Amino acid sequence: MQNHTPTDKHLNRLIQFRQAVYRSGFTQRRDAQFELLDALLLAGPVHSFPELSLCPSFHRQWPSAYAAMEAGRQDQEWLQEYLCHQVPTQGVQVFALDTTAWPRPQAATLPDRQYVYHPSAAVVGDAVVVGYPYSVLAWVTKERSSWALPVDIQRVASSSDAIQLGAEQVKALCARQQVEQGFPIIVGDGRYGNPRFLGLLKDQPCGVLVRLRRDRVLYRQPPPYSGRGRPNKHGERFAFKEPDTWGEPEQQCQFQDPRWGKVELRYWSDLHAREASDTPFGVLQAQVHLEKEHPPAPLWLGWQGPAWPAELLWRCYQWRWPVEPSIRWRKEQLHWTLPQFQSQETCQRWTMLVTLAQWVLYLALPLVRNRPLPWQKGQRELTPGRVRRGLGALFLQIGTPVAVCQRRGKSPGWAKGRVRTRPPRYSVVKKGPKKGNTGRKAA
Repeated sequence: MQNHTPTDKHLNRLIQFRQAVYRSGFTQRRDAQFELLDALLLAGPVHSFPELSLCPSFHRQWPSAYAAMEAGRQDQEWLQEYLCHQVPTQGVQVFALDTTAWPRPQAATLPDRQYVYHPSAAVVGDAVVVGYPYSVLAWVTKERSSWALPVDIQRVASSSDAIQLGAEQVKALCARQQVEQGFPIIVGDGRYGNPRFLGLLKDQPCGVLVRLRRDRVLYRQPPPYSGRGRPNKHGERFAFKEPDTWGEPEQQCQFQDPRWGKVELRYWSDLHAREASDTPFGVLQAQVHLEKEHPPAPLWLGWQGPAWPAELLWRCYQWRWPVEPSIRWRKEQLHWTLPQFQSQETCQRWTMLVTLAQWVLYLALPLVRNRPLPWQKGQRELTPGRVRRGLGALFLQIGTPVAVCQRRGKSPGWAKGRVRTRPPRYSVVKKGPKKGNTGRKAA
């Protein structure tokens, strides 16, 4: 029997991934889509979408790049399930949930555009753009790592919101993880730190760890029913800004951390919000850099899941950070928001193509050599940018499943007598709280 080295194992996994995506993930225009995927990984800086067709790995003309996205088809359900199967099933896996925007301020023919929060580095100016909001559920490989690999990215329609769609993404992930016998932990920022999100996931086989506002007021469980009157839904108050209401924590520990200095953790269980007494969860308070004269304000986290040590929960929340640079990198280096497509379906296909590019980079991580530029330092664990620099030689070694491109002659162009119609224009959808009846009678 022939022994296989670890390098052969990783190489075979990368080849199998690419072949499976080509055969089962792409259902129409698979050759053009696959070459566009390789061009996305091998092309240098581009300023427009058709410039990707100039990459040597793309053997077609530039109209084929648009045809791959507009006329191509993908099995989105199969691709999402296949990406989930790439996540290790041993131990606990951390998934970060976040939202981001695809700005499209000038696309009047694109339906269902919304006003979306989009943080900016500008000192003066509003952080709101017109475009598409997206909900990103990504598997984080390691704490403080550069790798947060999306397993599900979907556009948030105006008829829904990020809370509802994020819960649906987590439920779909749990359904796939049950087959693989895994236990996912969902980590979210303050957007998801509300009883509505926790209530949607309270029956799911996963742990939910979210950030809470510092001015929250919660309640303990009510005392036993006395048998008279209406049963109480709430117990004593637990106000984050009122230490007198905290009581003794169930867990309390102090330790020294090389990055956060002196850390103190406190944990209370079985708390709930006033509007959701049927959704209890635990609360973790984390104070860091206590050795300083003026330490930062404490961090409050909500935990819904099995009883775990407070230090382990605090460590899990630090795994959320890589999703933010991962989203920024796919926008800047993989040109996710560069194309100006004119349909929602095309945008979704391009989003999946960029996601597959991130996974190809991760699978190629153990197979490429570090090739820093003269002014760059070495890295113990290569970042996506360093891996991308060494993909050219690797792709020459493993080849491509794409068939040889055959020329089809000159395009017939616009059919004679076909009427040119102006595409419809759509207004921007403005979402806000619904105005209810105030109960006042008209004068």
